[in-house]
Amino acid sequence: MVSKALEEYLKNMYVLKKQYGNIRVTDVAKKMNCSKPSVNKALHNLKDNNLVIYETYGTIDLTEQGEDLAKKILEAYDIVYLFFKDVLNLNSEEAEIEAEKIKSNLSDNTINELAKYVHKVLDLNSLDCNYDINQEKCRSCVRRKIN
Repeated sequence: MVSKALEEYLKNMYVLKKQYGNIRVTDVAKKMNCSKPSVNKALHNLKDNNLVIYETYGTIDLTEQGEDLAKKILEAYDIVYLFFKDVLNLNSEEAEIEAEKIKSNLSDNTINELAKYVHKVLDLNSLDCNYDINQEKCRSCVRRKIN
């Protein structure tokens, strides 16, 4: 299991990869507003956990396991964000801040149940597909509602 801080690095690396393709330490440092040595330290920890492939001064690639975890982190955030914003009616900024704080403290089971509840309340889908955050099912339904 990786720390919340490493999850944030991984999530941001995944987002950068989707936006730009190749990512470098400088890109991550700029996006996260931190130093390059901090990014390098995180990269070595993520590499030790087989979540990234990285050689000094090279580009950063996520392993399949790293990409799956990044998607799961984003999915958990989306679900909690939707709950705060569209169910509890918090404003977008407050929902974003609160979702960031709480998402990594919830178990997979809790996220799964929250996803079913949010989808039901917002009438996105019935989620009779045996929704499971580890399978990335129905993420497109969540995305459609956000956009």
